[in-house]
Amino acid sequence: METLEGTKRVVIENVKPQLNCGQYPIKRVVGEEVRVTADIFGDGHDEVRAMLLYRHAKQKKWQEVPMKFLGNDHWQASFAPDSMGRYVYTLQGWIDHFCTWQKGLTKKYEANQDISVELQIGAQFLEASASTAKTGQSKRLKKWAEQLRYYGSAAEAVELATSKELTELMNACSEHRNATTYSKILEVDVERQKALFSTWYEFFPRSAAQEAGRHGNFKDCARLLPRIAEMGFDTIYLPPIHPIGHSFRKGKNNSVTSEPGEPGSPWAIGAESGGHTSILPELGTLDDFRQFVLEAREHGIEVALDFAIQCSPDHPYVKEHPQWFKWRPDGTVQYAENPPKKYQDVLPVNFETEDWQNLWQELKNILLHWIAQGVYIFRVDNPHTKPFAFWEWVIHVIRHQHPQVIFLAEAFTRPRIMERLGKIGFTQSYTYFTWRNTAEEMREYLTELTRSDMRDYYRPNFWPNTPDILPESLQHGGEAAHITRVIMAATLSSNYGLYGPVYEFGINEPVPGKEEYYDSEKYEVKHWDWGKLTKIREVITLINKIRKVNPALQTTWNIHFADTDNPQLLCYAKWDDARTNKMLMVVNMDAHHTQSGWVKVPLRELNIPNEQQYIVHDLLTERKYTWTNEWNYVELRPHEMPVHVFRIEAGEPGMGHQNLDDTWLAQGKGSNE
Repeated sequence: METLEGTKRVVIENVKPQLNCGQYPIKRVVGEEVRVTADIFGDGHDEVRAMLLYRHAKQKKWQEVPMKFLGNDHWQASFAPDSMGRYVYTLQGWIDHFCTWQKGLTKKYEANQDISVELQIGAQFLEASASTAKTGQSKRLKKWAEQLRYYGSAAEAVELATSKELTELMNACSEHRNATTYSKILEVDVERQKALFSTWYEFFPRSAAQEAGRHGNFKDCARLLPRIAEMGFDTIYLPPIHPIGHSFRKGKNNSVTSEPGEPGSPWAIGAESGGHTSILPELGTLDDFRQFVLEAREHGIEVALDFAIQCSPDHPYVKEHPQWFKWRPDGTVQYAENPPKKYQDVLPVNFETEDWQNLWQELKNILLHWIAQGVYIFRVDNPHTKPFAFWEWVIHVIRHQHPQVIFLAEAFTRPRIMERLGKIGFTQSYTYFTWRNTAEEMREYLTELTRSDMRDYYRPNFWPNTPDILPESLQHGGEAAHITRVIMAATLSSNYGLYGPVYEFGINEPVPGKEEYYDSEKYEVKHWDWGKLTKIREVITLINKIRKVNPALQTTWNIHFADTDNPQLLCYAKWDDARTNKMLMVVNMDAHHTQSGWVKVPLRELNIPNEQQYIVHDLLTERKYTWTNEWNYVELRPHEMPVHVFRIEAGEPGMGHQNLDDTWLAQGKGSNE
């Protein structure tokens, strides 16, 4: 009984958002709304008030936001964090005796009952608040209390007692007596804007040379910066740039033996020249890398590095820290394998070593080393094969010191594991987008990502391809599939990336029977014609430009799927909070055949009156169409342009309702091949 607080009459429950009963923080970026809801109620019929309390974890003073009553004991309030770091929030609820008195007074007055005693009670409320209010507020309250005690007419007294001015002043001055505070202090991990909106381009530095037969270096990479910036990418992700082991080096097409001069896989990290904090000599020096990072920044691009916790047999760690690896009875070190597959060139790290604390510190120091070189983004290779506890610790430690650091989880594995990685701190995550091929699959998956609890912790990054993954959709769909998939990635998700330049070149020859590139760049140095122009490259450049100037495409969470009468058509809308920027995308999911049909524009959600004409402006071709009402006809030819990216506008149309693909061809941008 000693722990009970008998004067507290309000209950707070069903508080959202929170993860695992408050075990983990939810995710937001600076300026992004945190909308908190809860069921808050008290016994009896007295009026309840509720307050959302929040603050930065480094601050002591709580900010207060009055909660709005939505009905049926459900309340809501919001706040927008204005700086990076950890925020905390909780709720309070209490019986509002003054509001209860106001409503009772009104009922008695309307029933023609004597309210003289009620007005004296009201005066007591005002005097009590005046005793703790600021000087100016106190004077006003005392004055009004006197008017209630010595009122002239009941009507005037009731009008004063229930006035908006008095109510707001009492709300501001009254103490929250006997308030119930929610049992948990919940947390928000607030990151920079790039955590929510980013555009990634992956390429192999060793293939950046302009001349055939030469190994690329960071100076060659710097020469590519204008091209990548012109295409609209703001993040360059480099596969591992470290020395590559010689023992069991893989050859072309993942051959178990390599020929002299073959470079091996960059993920076989470590050789006599160093390990995870060293640079492959052929790429240049650490100074060359730092200069590349600086030049990239001048082009508005950040450099992201791969953080792969694995070693080649030649890595210095193998000799210096043999306890960090597993050793077999024959005296050999255990290499990575997924029977019957063997990866002799890669050694997994043994996280169950008794020396785990030193191992963790060393891995943290690797991250700190590259942060010191100006790298604030890490794409983490296969994080699902390392302990969750390690990631939770190292991400917290790094982001506490460097809150601008972003971690992307490359984990194509079981759903619960991917979700856990998001909960414990990974900023962004690879997804199953690559394998969602029908309109229904896409609707179902995006609804799960944006309308379930995943929205609060799993920030998706859509990739149509990677060096490891050439999905069947790209193998068989050709140019149309490459255009469709990149536009969907760029408009469904506010974070997306691709592996180039193979993507813009439309290279799609697979290893027979597999979702892998034949002659994979993972195992050889390529020579690319970096100046080559293709329709795919033009579309990538254009969609990236469209993303940058349309705020509706800069968040993932605002998607609204629209109905169509053709299952091969995917239609979805996005709009900003003010509904001043409204986007509508229509995708032909069939890479081989023209598809047409009717799509239902969500006019009510877009605040467009029914039967009012409006203009849809296709930003891919600059064609404009006048539409009326919800249902409208579209036709998409995959060999010309398989997607509409409409901005919904008001005003006079420029060219009427003509076929969009004719304009694309007229501009010389189409292909009849």
